[in-house]
Amino acid sequence: MATVSPHPDPESDPRVKAVFDDIRATRGSDFINNIWRYLAFDAALLESTWREVKEIMATPSALDPKIKEMIYVAVSVANSCEYCTHSHTAAARAKGMTEAEYADLLRVVASAGKTNHLLNALRIPVDDAFRREKD
Repeated sequence: MATVSPHPDPESDPRVKAVFDDIRATRGSDFINNIWRYLAFDAALLESTWREVKEIMATPSALDPKIKEMIYVAVSVANSCEYCTHSHTAAARAKGMTEAEYADLLRVVASAGKTNHLLNALRIPVDDAFRREKD
């Protein structure tokens, strides 16, 4: 259950409407998903969160958009965020992620989770060869 209620008419706030309009324009869709509808309880939080997400996820960079979405899926799985796991899996698929790539992604996430837990438990020192300071 959500800890806040969505505003019945969020776009009555001009700041919220401006963000929603930008989301629509950026994504080329009229769909405003729940994260934005619920964050609209606080216009400043909505604005700052959208600005950051847009800058990272919707702005061309060295990473391909599909890869960005797949990384987002991996982090969302690791952080146990059901909402983001679903939304970014859908986005990765929309950007061309195949079922074989999804299966590989899940194998990597599972392997990393296991070895991360083992290393956190064992507190094994990092090899000097892996430290950037050696460069």
